[in-house]
Amino acid sequence: MNAIKLLPDLLISQIAAGEVVERPASALKEMLENSVDAGAADITVQLVQGGIKLIRVMDNGTGISKEDIPLALARHATSKISTLEDLQQVVSLGFRGEALASIAAVSRLTLASRRAEQKHAWKVQAESGRLSPPEPVALASGTTVEMHDLYFNTPARRKFLKTEATEFSYCEETFKRIALSRPDIGFTLQHNGTVRRHLRAADPRSRIAAVLGDEFSQTSVLIDEQAADLRLWGSAALPAYSRASRDAQYFFVNGRFVRDKLITHALREAYRDVLHLDRYPAFVLFLEMKAESVDANVHPTKIEVRFRDPRALHQFVFHAIDKALATGQPASRGSVLATGDQEHKPNDRGNTDMAINEKAGAEFSGYPRQGVMSLKSYISPEPPAAAQPQAFYSALFGVEDDGLKSAQTVLDIHTAGTRAKEPEVPPLGFALGQLRGIYILSQNDRGLLIVDMHAAHERLLYEKLKSALDNHTLAMQPLLIPATFYADSLDIVTAEENSDSLSELGFEISTFSPTMLVVRSVPVALKNADVVKLARDVLSDIREFGASQALTSRRNELLSTMACHGAVRANRMLTIPEMNALLREMEVTERAGQCNHGRPTWFEISLADLDKMFMRGK
Repeated sequence: MNAIKLLPDLLISQIAAGEVVERPASALKEMLENSVDAGAADITVQLVQGGIKLIRVMDNGTGISKEDIPLALARHATSKISTLEDLQQVVSLGFRGEALASIAAVSRLTLASRRAEQKHAWKVQAESGRLSPPEPVALASGTTVEMHDLYFNTPARRKFLKTEATEFSYCEETFKRIALSRPDIGFTLQHNGTVRRHLRAADPRSRIAAVLGDEFSQTSVLIDEQAADLRLWGSAALPAYSRASRDAQYFFVNGRFVRDKLITHALREAYRDVLHLDRYPAFVLFLEMKAESVDANVHPTKIEVRFRDPRALHQFVFHAIDKALATGQPASRGSVLATGDQEHKPNDRGNTDMAINEKAGAEFSGYPRQGVMSLKSYISPEPPAAAQPQAFYSALFGVEDDGLKSAQTVLDIHTAGTRAKEPEVPPLGFALGQLRGIYILSQNDRGLLIVDMHAAHERLLYEKLKSALDNHTLAMQPLLIPATFYADSLDIVTAEENSDSLSELGFEISTFSPTMLVVRSVPVALKNADVVKLARDVLSDIREFGASQALTSRRNELLSTMACHGAVRANRMLTIPEMNALLREMEVTERAGQCNHGRPTWFEISLADLDKMFMRGK
C-alpha cells in the first residue's frame, strides 16, 4: 500500500483556506477585490455577527455568464491572467483563482450573477465541495456573493475566531482599506441590519476625510512627487497627529494595500526627526509604478510585495515624505487629492490648488491644535514696531551675522515701495509676553499661540548644526577662557584619538594633564552653552558608538544632544524683541513645529475656541 497519497480536492481547498481565509475579514477582502476587479461602481457589504454568520457582497459590475459561474468556484480558474507574462505584470487585485474555492470549502457559499446582455441571473450553491447546477434567479446586472456559517465544517478552526465585536472591527478595517484605494466607487457597510458606513463616490481627498475624519485631513500635508517611473501621492499627517499605534497607516502599491518592511523603514526614517519615539505616523499614500517593477505573487493574501529596485524606491519614498514634512506644505501644488478625477492615471490630474478647505476648517474645531505653517509664507510690507535689528538675532541664537540674515532679509527685501500697505500678520504672530519663563504667548489673525521657547530654540539650533555640518561650514568659536575639567582615562583617550572628528563637529578638546581635558573652542551656535557638560556628552557619544558612526548613522542624535545644550533654558526671561526674533526664525526653519525629540513646539487656540470656552454669543 502506498504511503504517499493524492489528497482529495475538498481537503486541498480547506488547506488553501487556512492560508487565504484566516477570519471573516480575509474572506471579505477577497470578495471585495473581486467586485473591484469586475468594474463595479457601487458595492454593498452586509454582515451578520461580525461576518461569522453571514457576509454578503453585492456589486453592479460586469457580472458572470451562466457558463462561467461553475468555473468561478473551481480552484485555479480565473479570467485575469492566462500566461506567465500576465503574472509578471499583474494589474488586477486578484489573479490566483483560488479565493472563492477556498471560501466555499469552509462555508456555505452562494454565487448569483448576471451580465447586462442576459435576460436573467444564474445562481449556484456550494457546500463541503458539492456544487449545485446553475439555476435562474432574479437579480439586477452584477454579482452577489453570500458566505454563510464560516468554518461550520471545521469546528477546530472556528474556535480560534474572536468575539463578534472583534471580528467586525477586522472586517471594518478591511472595508476601509478597499474604500480608500478606490474613491471612485461608492461603498456601503451594514452590520446586523444597521448601516455603519455609507461612502459616495468622491475625489481622493474627500474619501480620505470621510474614512479617517476631518482631523486627519486638516492636520496632514499633501504629497505628489514623481521620479522616473515612480509616483507617490496622498496625505501624510503632521507629527501633531501622531498615534499610539499603527492604526492609521495605509500604503497602496498600484491600488493594492500592502505592508512592506522597506516602505515602513523609509517612512519611519522620514519621520524620525520630528516624531517622538513611542508614537507612530499616520498616512494614506499611493505608490504608482510599472506593473513589471513589483511582484505581487509572494504572499498567499497578497499583502506583501517584492520590488525590483528596493534601494531606489526606499530613497524616493524617504525624500518625498521628508521634503513634505520639512516644508510643512504640499510638495507639489497640483495634486490628485484636490481634483475630481476618478481614474487614478498618473498624467491626467488637474492643477486645482491644494490648500486646506477653509469651510471644512471652520467646521472643525480642535482644541488646541497645530496647523500647517508653510515656510517663508510671511512677507511683511513694513517691519512692525517689534521687528528687530540683526543684533537681537545674533544675541539670542549665538551665531555670526552671516549665518542669521534669513529672517531679517525676509523683512528687508520687500520693504521698499510697499510701505503704504497694511502690515501682514506673520503665521506665528507677534509676542504678547512670557508665561513662567517657559512659554511665549503670541497672537496672530486666528487667535492665541503658545510656544515652548526651549523646544523651539532647540529645533532651530539643530537645523543650523545639520546644515552647517552637511556643508562643512560649522564655524568654531575660540573661548576667551578655556574650560578645563577632570576626565577619566577613557575620555582622555577618546579626545586624543578623535581630534579630527571633534574638529569637524566644531570642538577643540585637548589634554591638559593626565587627569584633565581642556576645551578651547566650541561651535559658534553653542558658545553660550554649558561647555563642560556639552563636551562630556559629545565625548560619551563618540566613545560609545565610535567617531565614524557619530558622524554618519548617529549624527542626528549627536547634533540633537548638542542643540539641547545650546538652547535657551527655562526660567530665562526674554524681552519682547527676543521673543519676536525667535518666532520669525521659526517661520523660516524647516520642521519648526517639533523639537528634536518629536514634541510639539507650539499650539494654537483659535478665537472661536476661546469664545466657546467663555460662552460668548450664548
